Amino acid sequence: MAGRSWRETSQALAALLPTIVAHDSDGIDLYFLNHKSTDPGVPSEGVAAGGYRNITTAAGIASIFAAVRPSGGTPTGTRLNAILKPYLSHLASKRGSDPLNTDAMDAIKPLNILAITDGVPSDDVESVLLVAAKKLDKLEAAPHQVGVQFFQVGNEEGAKEALGELDDGIQGLVRGGVRDMVDTCTWMGGPAEEGAAPRLTGEGMLKVCLGSVVKRLDRRRCSQEGRL
Repeated sequence: MAGRSWRETSQALAALLPTIVAHDSDGIDLYFLNHKSTDPGVPSEGVAAGGYRNITTAAGIASIFAAVRPSGGTPTGTRLNAILKPYLSHLASKRGSDPLNTDAMDAIKPLNILAITDGVPSDDVESVLLVAAKKLDKLEAAPHQVGVQFFQVGNEEGAKEALGELDDGIQGLVRGGVRDMVDTCTWMGGPAEEGAAPRLTGEGMLKVCLGSVVKRLDRRRCSQEGRL
């Protein structure tokens, strides 16, 4: 990801940030596919290493994007696994061996991952998501505990098809009984210029994220009503 796509991603996140901060004063954490910061994370609290944590201002986002240079392939599955693994371990440790101890997990802040990509993944994303979904099901975690939204930026050949295939694969797993925690969106911006790819925008991302959250909260209400 470089050039227009890099700038577009930075601007979209900056536009989305005020809404996030209004609901979560911790702001956002940024992780890049081919770059790791020196931050050690907090594994005991489910926070992965190598990111930029607690960003609350547009200036903070701009500064990070100015310092990081996009390079390399698209190891989406590997990076997702690095983020999900400590979080899932944290959930499991909070629950312990008591299958009824779900209240402790409810106290842990949900994890919402916005994965912005302009290319075809160079590794296995679906398997990483399947393993995570099965672990969450085994823990009986709330439907909204983890959400992953994939957004396409730019118009690199094959990226849209790759996200479409991922979505088809995930929906097949959902029909097979695995929790639905993934959404993909290949367009969420305003009208594009002649011959150009549609733009990634903060407003478009917000609509997708809110739709995903509402969907999972609806499922949570249904599951709670089913236990009454």
